[in-house]
Amino acid sequence: MKNMDCPRLFLMTYDSGLYTVPMKYDMVSFGDITTDAFIRLKDAHVNCKINNEDCEICMKFGTKIPFESVTEVLAVGNGPNAAVAVARLGLSSALVAHIGGDMNGESCLNALKERGVALEYVEKHPEMRTNYHYILQYGAERTILIKHELYPYKLPNFSEPPSWFYMTSLPEETLDYQLDIARYAAKNGVKLAFQPGTYQMKLGTQKMAEVYAASEIFFCNKEESQLILGTKEEDIKKLLAGIQALGPKIPVITDGRDGSYVLEEGVAYHVPMYPDPAPPVSRTGAGDATAATTVAYIIKGLSPKDALMRGTINAAAGVQAVHVQLGTLTADKIEEWYAKRPADFVATKI
Repeated sequence: MKNMDCPRLFLMTYDSGLYTVPMKYDMVSFGDITTDAFIRLKDAHVNCKINNEDCEICMKFGTKIPFESVTEVLAVGNGPNAAVAVARLGLSSALVAHIGGDMNGESCLNALKERGVALEYVEKHPEMRTNYHYILQYGAERTILIKHELYPYKLPNFSEPPSWFYMTSLPEETLDYQLDIARYAAKNGVKLAFQPGTYQMKLGTQKMAEVYAASEIFFCNKEESQLILGTKEEDIKKLLAGIQALGPKIPVITDGRDGSYVLEEGVAYHVPMYPDPAPPVSRTGAGDATAATTVAYIIKGLSPKDALMRGTINAAAGVQAVHVQLGTLTADKIEEWYAKRPADFVATKI
């Protein structure tokens, strides 16, 4: 039974009265928390090189630039996005993160509590600030201005190992912390979902070898898989095999509008992108929705390819909001979307 005021404990009756038992979370997510301020631009344009690569957003320099709107979204970031998505699907979810001693931090805590995420592993540092990012939004794409506080990262004292860990973007300076997470998972039978961020990929596969080896499932996009493997290989099956050779049992590679791919028991499957019901408002966090929802449905007992189909649906719903956290669905709604899926929305062997 979930108790939001004291999420780790639940009550059971006994002859002598009530006693508390540590709660075993379905998933504990690791990742920095922030507030995102979405600034929708109106006086800008985009320049791209050949094949729409290396695009740049351009604005006038040294003048006043009008903007259309600004929307502040509390308690986001890859880790919080995953924790919220899983909680919304009816599973018990906790977040390991850090906040400062400011009003922004308190607001983030309140937002997470309202969204069903347990807070016992969120640590407050009174002398520090809570992360705050600015997002320049133009069309459905965005450019994020980031500045991460370097908090004193350490593994919490878990009263009982959760079923799953979900590790995503963490600062470059936290290698030892990330290795501790992987070692704890391997030692205590916790399944690890790994969705690396920029700095984790920058660290390289040798330094992160224990994390890859401990991973049950792994998520990245096609370009990231090429970067991780140090290759220009275009064959998705070879990229999936290359990621799996690093240790993850179930590699998942997304490829934008071309859909997603998963290697399940030696067989590669393609899952198409679920059609957008309307033009996307923002794609910020779509990858988090896909990955976290996939993990949630694996926890619920579905096969990886069937779970990935639900992940794709939740991402399609999430991008209809200014931030995916505000648009992801409950389990009942996901099944409604699945029941109305197009005939070609199927997982196919490749």
